[in-house]
Amino acid sequence: MGKQEDFVLRAIEERDVRFVRLWFTDVLGSLKSVAIAPTELEGAFEEGIGFDGSAIEGFARVHEADMLAKPDPSTFQILPWRGETPATARMFCDIAMPDGSPSYADPRYVLKRALAKAADAGFTFYTHPEIEFFVFKSKPEPGTRPVAVDDSGYFDHTAQGASQDFRREVITMLEAMGISVEFSHHEGGPGQQEIDLRYADALSMADNIMTFRTIVREVALSQGKWASFMPKPFTDHPGSGMHTHVSLFEGDENVFYEAGAEYQLSKTGRAFIAGVLEHTPEITAVTNQWVNSYKRLAWGGEAPNYVCWGHNNRSALVRVPMYKPHKSGSARVELRALDSACNPYLAYALILAAGLKGIENSYELPPEAEDDVWSLSENERRAMGIAPLPRNLDEAIRTMENSELVAETLGEHVFDFFLRNKRAEWQDYRSQVTQFEIDRLMPVL
Repeated sequence: MGKQEDFVLRAIEERDVRFVRLWFTDVLGSLKSVAIAPTELEGAFEEGIGFDGSAIEGFARVHEADMLAKPDPSTFQILPWRGETPATARMFCDIAMPDGSPSYADPRYVLKRALAKAADAGFTFYTHPEIEFFVFKSKPEPGTRPVAVDDSGYFDHTAQGASQDFRREVITMLEAMGISVEFSHHEGGPGQQEIDLRYADALSMADNIMTFRTIVREVALSQGKWASFMPKPFTDHPGSGMHTHVSLFEGDENVFYEAGAEYQLSKTGRAFIAGVLEHTPEITAVTNQWVNSYKRLAWGGEAPNYVCWGHNNRSALVRVPMYKPHKSGSARVELRALDSACNPYLAYALILAAGLKGIENSYELPPEAEDDVWSLSENERRAMGIAPLPRNLDEAIRTMENSELVAETLGEHVFDFFLRNKRAEWQDYRSQVTQFEIDRLMPVL
């Protein structure tokens, strides 16, 4: 065993850890967990913990079910909501086959492959998400409208507000687990919150996002509330996105930065954006993977629905911020389509692959969109070469089906399962009679 494994074993003894939870995600991004006793951990580091992969969404068929969860010691943290004595810890796992080879069904491995390809080109990929979600007074009952925990709006400060206390407890737990927070505030919808995580490499950030979702839900339940990352729970209020700032570094140098260039954006940065714009329709089924995701995009405002980029244009799909124009390390690109319910491992892998494709093939960046894209007519957008994103999950699936980039990045197994699952979700959705249809049509037909 290496130094990190030794550190974990010592920490478990010193902190009186009685339970170690091994975490991983299925293909759809749901968190899975198995608890082991500390005495089993040394064996888990060396050989992994066996489990039935056929029982996990998208992992394996019945005749090839045996799989191993191998804990990553660099992700060891104490779970603050479980109490200090006896303590409970967690580690994320890499999923392996019985012969020790990586499982191609593991979303974490999909991202690792994409990051390895970037590393071969000399790049490290960093991300910084702005994660939005809703907090409700209780878990909504079927057929009822959810009741938000407050009626506050964007940046509102409410004396003795429940949302402030909620965010404070979430942030305290995040920082106790080594996850740095940059900002937090109330968002535009009732009960809607935003917490921004400080930038990190993409693999660490994907792990952090999964931890973030768990902490938010745990805090909500502890306070008798219900938290949801559903992209659009209310018809008449904005949805929850996960605007993500990304950058590429070569060593300590931010390759998106070029002094004196327009918006200080380098040729490499422009090619990266061009790659993202070119391939975004193909990856939208992953960055916006639920039927409800497209209700958020259809809302307009700051939820993008057209393929374009801009500088200070918050209606654009890709934005180039200039908060610190003379600080090279802060040069970055903001991607605005993602929602906070996506699988971050798969989403980040595809965004990186799209950007790298633009760099490899020297894609030309189209002219920026300076107007509010939503205020333009369809003819005006068409004349400017601004194409729409997929309008629903069905369109997104059909676009993804023909994508060599997505198939190559996800791998055949994940690619095929994801499409099968999403086709089934769309079929279930399109067969439902909604309350809208009953209210609109029943009185007149």
